[in-house]
Amino acid sequence: MIRLTLAEIAKITGGRVVDATGEEVVTGSVEFDSRRVGPGGLFVALPGEKVDGHDFAATAAAAGAVATLAAREVGVPAVVVPPADSAHKRSFALIGDTDGSGAAVLAGLAKIARAVVDRLGEPAGGLVVVGVTGSSGKTSTKDLIAQVLEPMGPTVAPPGSFNNELGHPWTVLRADRDTRHLVLELSARGPGHIRALCEVAPPRVGVVLNVGSAHLGEFGSREGIARTKGELAEALPPDGVAVLNADDPLVSAMAERTRARVVLVGESEKAEVRAVDVELDDRARATFTLVTKHGERRVRLGLHGAHHVGNALSAAAVGLELGASLDEVAARLEQARRLSERRMEVTTRSDGVTVVNDSYNANPESVAAALRTLARMGGEGERRTWAVLGVMAELGDAGEQEHEQIGRLAVRLHIDRLVAVDERAGGIRHGARLEGVNGEEPVLVPDVEAAVALLDAELAPGDVVLVKASKAAALWRVADALLGASA
Repeated sequence: MIRLTLAEIAKITGGRVVDATGEEVVTGSVEFDSRRVGPGGLFVALPGEKVDGHDFAATAAAAGAVATLAAREVGVPAVVVPPADSAHKRSFALIGDTDGSGAAVLAGLAKIARAVVDRLGEPAGGLVVVGVTGSSGKTSTKDLIAQVLEPMGPTVAPPGSFNNELGHPWTVLRADRDTRHLVLELSARGPGHIRALCEVAPPRVGVVLNVGSAHLGEFGSREGIARTKGELAEALPPDGVAVLNADDPLVSAMAERTRARVVLVGESEKAEVRAVDVELDDRARATFTLVTKHGERRVRLGLHGAHHVGNALSAAAVGLELGASLDEVAARLEQARRLSERRMEVTTRSDGVTVVNDSYNANPESVAAALRTLARMGGEGERRTWAVLGVMAELGDAGEQEHEQIGRLAVRLHIDRLVAVDERAGGIRHGARLEGVNGEEPVLVPDVEAAVALLDAELAPGDVVLVKASKAAALWRVADALLGASA
């Protein structure tokens, strides 16, 4: 973060300095975990389900924190923010925030982040903010964009899926005077959430990947999801760039909602950054011809899954728009690697069993993509394939049907062994039976332990195992057990 005095932070947040003169300077990082605070840092006190960060302010001070950003006095130097209003409570909702103190602190954190972005964006030629949203693929695309941009100048991007009202400003505050690119992932649980994140760090480049079924329970329809995802396109300035998926009609229609110049990407002929002649190897890694107005290049990705082609096209478009040459973009895409854990994380054991850990999260579109990747890695029957699947959360009334459709797809793709974990995922087995099982009978097991026991008993050398579910299922414990880590 850039250097700020406590008096400056108080002015930015509308708060007051307590137990300090105000001349103290924050020179270190901003942290909401007191165990990560170091000398010169700013500790952000947030309430949680089990503990309240305000109770750890003294611990943070002992570790070297200059002050705590807090909703009340904490007995050590602090900037105490004003109470949250109703708008803040809607935009900055935290689990366990019974009195609104968390919303107040998060609102203050957002104001600090906005002030830092504004300072780093001037003069012209300073920081460029790139925002990425979509129902699936946000994290992988954010990682690709960061790897394409990093050789052009210091680039900051969040670790994993740090993409909400806490992770967003926290990531922004990793930027400093040397940072040229800030690549941010934007998520939403409801209308207005992406708009609020864009106000924290106004993007000049916006990427919308797709509109799927994730969070369908909250939004009610794919059209409702599209309205919210399109808030990113609406937030772009007239001199900005909207990178939109030409292959998704709900996304390409967002061209009408933005003042920015539009660049379409995809496999459609109307795409300006296009993939043609896509091929997959036996590990489901894609090779394709990247077609642009600058020419064509053959690109071989090191990532697993055909769905990464679309992600790579978005990254290519951003790189080209921000000054990279076609040769540079193609080379960086080929060199790019998976950065975030539990996303198509492919590991082969000494006995030849390959574990595909894609367990970080799941929705119908991402599960379908993962199943297609699994089928490809199975080599049309050359290797036995296992799909160990858990619940896809937040689908609302569509949940039962969507789970059944996944079961049907697994049968159509000739997945050999289908294991649904937990009764909440029972619709997957039911859908497979409705489709007409053409191999071994699909199985429903009650929990992770039962899934691991089944796999331990029946896995054979050379088998390929996909593990995928929504985060709430914590199905990565299956992958950890198969790979010898602690379950």
